[in-house]
Amino acid sequence: MKTKKLVAGMLFIGLCLVSQAQTTNKNKSTSDPDNLAKEYFSQIMGVAVSATTNTKLYQFVYEWLGTPYRLGGDSKRGIDCSKFSLALYENVFNTTIGYNSRNQYANVTPIRKNDLQAGDLVFFKIRSRSITHVGVYLGDDKFAHASSSKGVMVSNLNEPYWSRYYYNGGRPKTDDEDRIMTADINTNNDNNLN
Repeated sequence: MKTKKLVAGMLFIGLCLVSQAQTTNKNKSTSDPDNLAKEYFSQIMGVAVSATTNTKLYQFVYEWLGTPYRLGGDSKRGIDCSKFSLALYENVFNTTIGYNSRNQYANVTPIRKNDLQAGDLVFFKIRSRSITHVGVYLGDDKFAHASSSKGVMVSNLNEPYWSRYYYNGGRPKTDDEDRIMTADINTNNDNNLN
């Protein structure tokens, strides 16, 4: 784990140096850590820089990448899909969303695939009539999830397997029924509510 952090740190520093060396536009703020982080996570996760609106979301996903799958697990020693999405929401959005994928779906406002935003949940019915899998949308049709075969990873909704079993997207509801939580933090509002 220490090696992973060391390599990540070295890659980040290298990206910072290359980014600054290649910049010719003096008006662009290359010393802004948020811009550098967005560029870094964009490259690592295959998401356009413009889609990386929430650096904290991508940082959380990056730190969990490669964590093995374990049914009922809730730590970096092993985690399942619903506990991964729960941990992400608790740490990134300070929101509790439910402990299993069906319960999580019951507490969201359904979102069409074309309207997904970074941080929205994506639900799947894999060889079942009920929801069996959940992930967190990152942008550009990519989502993070705990795969039973490969652990925490980033996948593409348009891959034939995921496209076949995709059910719906959802955005968690808040206690105030007139407002729903949004994972897009383009505003300066820290509570992430519309």
